[in-house]
Amino acid sequence: MTGPAITEAQVLDALRSVMDPDLHRDIVSLGFIRNMKIEGSVVAFDVNLTTPACPVKDRLRDQSRQAVLTNVPGATDVRVNMTAEVRRAQAPDTSALKTVRNIIAVGSGKGGVGKSTVAANIAASLASSGARVGLLDADIYGPSIPIMMQTGTPAEPLADNTIQPGIAHGVRLMSMGYLTPGDQPLIWRGPMAHKALQQCLLGVNWGELDYLVVDLPPGTGDVHLTLVQTVPVAGAVIVSTPQDVGLQIAMKTLRMLQQTKVPILGIVENMSYYLCPHCGERDELFGHGGAKAAAESMKIPFLGEIPLDIAIRRYSDRGTPVSIAEPESPSGLAFREITGKLAQQVSMRAFKNIALSIVEE
Repeated sequence: MTGPAITEAQVLDALRSVMDPDLHRDIVSLGFIRNMKIEGSVVAFDVNLTTPACPVKDRLRDQSRQAVLTNVPGATDVRVNMTAEVRRAQAPDTSALKTVRNIIAVGSGKGGVGKSTVAANIAASLASSGARVGLLDADIYGPSIPIMMQTGTPAEPLADNTIQPGIAHGVRLMSMGYLTPGDQPLIWRGPMAHKALQQCLLGVNWGELDYLVVDLPPGTGDVHLTLVQTVPVAGAVIVSTPQDVGLQIAMKTLRMLQQTKVPILGIVENMSYYLCPHCGERDELFGHGGAKAAAESMKIPFLGEIPLDIAIRRYSDRGTPVSIAEPESPSGLAFREITGKLAQQVSMRAFKNIALSIVEE
């Protein structure tokens, strides 16, 4: 003899016990539950998250399944399908980039701290999670993305004066390095760089993107101002090394972005430590923890630390981010953890904006 039929209301009541740890609300009130189907003792539904790179995706799936099995009488099989829909973290864009949901700038105070490496690995990690991702190399004078993300399909100008982006590792790519010979310098004044960036931003057929990662030039200058004055930027990531001199200069870039109303999504400490590949001993060659301390003092999220790892250099030279080539290596795991935290920050800002718009209405 079978018991009473399972109802959708029973399942939703059970799922109200599952909380999103960042948004501090249950997954039912957040509208995450989609496409519920109940057939006898089998319950199936989607949990539609705010980003495919969510670092607690597996935990939420397991908690959802257990909540229904424990609290819904008669449920013996619970099938949870994890999906994602990336929301905008900034105001809707009315420019030619309206198909891009979130623009994330990656900056640093000086060159040589690994900013482009971080940008490439963030973009590749987001794409590997299932997101639609573009990467714009905005370092007009010193582009390095064409080396770090070698394309099977290069970027190319089209007859209608637009540019078709290149594609590598699931990421759509644009860089001045694709349009000029490798050793040919660009001897341009500021207005030319301004026009070049606008063309790379607005003249590229990016298509529908969840995230466009912009690798900024080091320091502060025309390119930074052009970016924030041309398109709405969801936020910025600041990359620094641990030592004081690098941090002090990185803070100038951070302050400049804050003054132009760009939210700071977090700070990354690169070259944080060295792990000997032979004995595993850890050496902090440039000091350690300076970026984390700076983030805490400024009440800015600290996204993580990246080791000084020869694998990063080796794979970058081959055109493959280490987060794709060796995802389980110390540096690969570090980049993936940083990417997850960054995606969380973008999602949290998106939900705050949604809440504010509801209040204003």
